[in-house]
Amino acid sequence: MDTVAILKAFNESSKNTLMETLDIEYVALGDDFLTAKMPVNSGVHQPYGQLHGGATAALAESVGSAASNFFIDSKTQFVNGIQLSINHIKSKREGTVFATATNIHKGRTTHLWEVRIVDENDDLISVAKMTNIVLNRNKDK
Repeated sequence: MDTVAILKAFNESSKNTLMETLDIEYVALGDDFLTAKMPVNSGVHQPYGQLHGGATAALAESVGSAASNFFIDSKTQFVNGIQLSINHIKSKREGTVFATATNIHKGRTTHLWEVRIVDENDDLISVAKMTNIVLNRNKDK
């Protein structure tokens, strides 16, 4: 597996998307995980100056959705997130957070991921579970 090329492709596919807006960057992958990072700054703060839970959820869903692409035929299938549950454990005002999606279930039509979000000190910030559905591409489009 050419991890550098895969990470580059994921990062290039993020151009002109929410992932680019939030400055999410895919940084590591393995046989059963994918990791992305996001800076914590005023662009992802809520009014109290802390990391916004919605930005954290967007990070979790981005990495969980991208990770499912390893288990599908992207020429004939695509993935949509159908459920995201997230618990916020600790607040964060500045620095970087890292989200790692690890596969729990890899079915024919659904994938279940655990996404752990930690900071640069490896402190747990949030934990999410995400379910994706695998759909067939319409051949007419």
